[in-house]
Order: sequence, then structure tokens, then C-alpha cells
Amino acid sequence: MWGFTEEQVAGFGLTVGVTAFMLYMVFIIFQLARESKAGKFGTFVLFLGLGVGLLGFAAKGLIKYFMAGIVE
Repeated sequence: MWGFTEEQVAGFGLTVGVTAFMLYMVFIIFQLARESKAGKFGTFVLFLGLGVGLLGFAAKGLIKYFMAGIVE
């Protein structure tokens, strides 16, 4: 596809696709807080509880990136 290898297309799709999905998840959490009229503390709790999984996924990618330079 346009001179890219399958590995390059998959890597691009993974980084851009997962990033877009994570931003959409943040939007969903914000909408949930707004529609439920959760207030400031409730919004914080929603982002804390539901956003920890997103943060963990992002941290895993960063840890793998930095560990790859140390191991190899």
C-alpha cells in the first residue's frame, strides 16, 4: 500500500489507532461525568477509576520503549 510494508502499516495503525481510541475513551468518560452531573469530585473519581487502565497501557508502552534501549 503506497510503498509501505505490512509491518509499517501495522505499526502506524497501532500507534495512531490506539491513540485515537484512547482519546475517544477520555471523551466518553468526560461525557459520562457531564451527563450524570457528577460535579468536580465525581468527575475526578470517574477519571481516576476509569482512566487508570488507559494510563497503565500508555505507561507500558513507555517502559517497553526505554527498556529496549537498555536491553539491546
